[in-house]
Amino acid sequence: MKRTTVAILGLLLLMALSGCNTIQGAGEDIERGGEAVQEAAS
Repeated sequence: MKRTTVAILGLLLLMALSGCNTIQGAGEDIERGGEAVQEAAS
């Protein structure tokens, strides 16, 4: 039982970390898009 709990917690931790990287990447893409719009407007 303890081994299963540790395995599940480890998987949840990995999923949380990969989710943060995905969100950060999306934020960078949005920022680049905003910069392109600003350059086009000026």
